[in-house]
Amino acid sequence: MTIGRIAFLGSGETSLAGGRIFETLARLHPDLARVAILETPAGFELNSASVAGRVADFLRTRLQNYSPRVDVVPARKRNSPFSPDDPEILKPLLDANLIFMGPGSPTYAARQLQGTLAWDIVRARHRMGATLVFASAATISVGAWVLPVYEIYKVGQDVHSLPGLNIFSDFGVPLSFIPHWNNAEGGADLDTSRCFIGMDRFAEWCDMLPSDHTIVGLDEHTGLILDFEKNECTVSGVSSVSLVRECDPEIYAAGKTFPLSALGNFTRPALEDGISPQALELIHHVARIEEDSPDAETLSLLDARGKARASKDWAASDRLRDEIAAHGWAVKDTAAGQTLKKNSIQS
Repeated sequence: MTIGRIAFLGSGETSLAGGRIFETLARLHPDLARVAILETPAGFELNSASVAGRVADFLRTRLQNYSPRVDVVPARKRNSPFSPDDPEILKPLLDANLIFMGPGSPTYAARQLQGTLAWDIVRARHRMGATLVFASAATISVGAWVLPVYEIYKVGQDVHSLPGLNIFSDFGVPLSFIPHWNNAEGGADLDTSRCFIGMDRFAEWCDMLPSDHTIVGLDEHTGLILDFEKNECTVSGVSSVSLVRECDPEIYAAGKTFPLSALGNFTRPALEDGISPQALELIHHVARIEEDSPDAETLSLLDARGKARASKDWAASDRLRDEIAAHGWAVKDTAAGQTLKKNSIQS
């Protein structure tokens, strides 16, 4: 089983740096043609569809050389018409090979996705090779512990931590993530680094976490790509990534590669570990349908053969029939036109 890559962005998923990270992932995995964008982190906002839609439009343009299918998955809120437990809404996730979550509220995303069908499908698809990309709020939400940014920075609550989606619990590694690590919007008057809460409050939050915990700090317009097959991590973008243990950072600049083991001792979960039977059945059902359906190349050859027959180019028609057969399909000519039938496997 090939486990997919995971990329984390400190900010700027639709910036030049973010676009380069998406293109890097596409080059590494050339068949990234099915993109699903989870709307959940911004699901509480009245314009959440627009927030996710802007990312969708960006990816359609940025990845146009790969002719992607890009779908927005409006899994906004539990127990609503847009529930992350609704199989109909979640259909694009079932065969997606790139899944993205981005801006919004970290605590909202964690609360709405924890234990849902949507989150089970995301994790299962990753174990089946899909690439996952998390940016901004989603980056925080998928860690073991969530930094409640808005609650502390905007509302004035005391520094505290909340349980996250903990995607790496499946791998036995305790990791949390802080984007906007080097934010400087506050200028000389206000420390807005460490995702706007400042270094002093971050140190207070850091002290609350278990001693064996690792925090990954991502500078703005900077990303980290985890490759489980190569067992390595690559820093991409304009700045750096910090690995923080016991509040002592180790810094890796853009362009640097370091071993996956620097984040912890990863163990690979089996596909079904911790995944609901419903999620697995939905994914396998789609896979069975795909196996019984011709791919885009076969359909293209069939179309070309139809044109060859229309122009009475029988030599080209026969050649294309053979090419289609090499893809595992037999062509039958009927009064209604061409039909395809999957070749049976001969023993």
